[in-house]
Amino acid sequence: MTQIYNRYPSKDGTFEFKTTKQNPKMLDEIIANLRKVYDPEISINIFDLGLIYKLDIVEDNNIECKMTLTSPFCPVAGEMPIWVKEAIEAAEGVNTVKVEMTFDPTFTPEYASELAQMDLGFMGSPEPDYDNWNPR
Repeated sequence: MTQIYNRYPSKDGTFEFKTTKQNPKMLDEIIANLRKVYDPEISINIFDLGLIYKLDIVEDNNIECKMTLTSPFCPVAGEMPIWVKEAIEAAEGVNTVKVEMTFDPTFTPEYASELAQMDLGFMGSPEPDYDNWNPR
């Protein structure tokens, strides 16, 4: 089985992305912009909440993003991908943005950053098993 998402835990308790085209400045700006988008029911930004599963810079600064929601019944399910796309597009040098929604794997709080888990009251929960996190 091949892992299709490029998100990995970082040493600071958040996430890193291995991108096809290395552009750390652009990636940092995109992440900063995503941290300005909040889940309205939880009041935690979607990046630290762990809703971004894939964030890739591909040829010609085109961006591919795969995201999820905390629930398929989220009341802003139609708007959230638009907010994500607009946040990514606001980064300097971005050409096009493709945002895809997925529910595989299903979101659980263990996919959130350490800080978000603390805010949610889930510290002490087991570490995510990234070695076996292998979505189809």
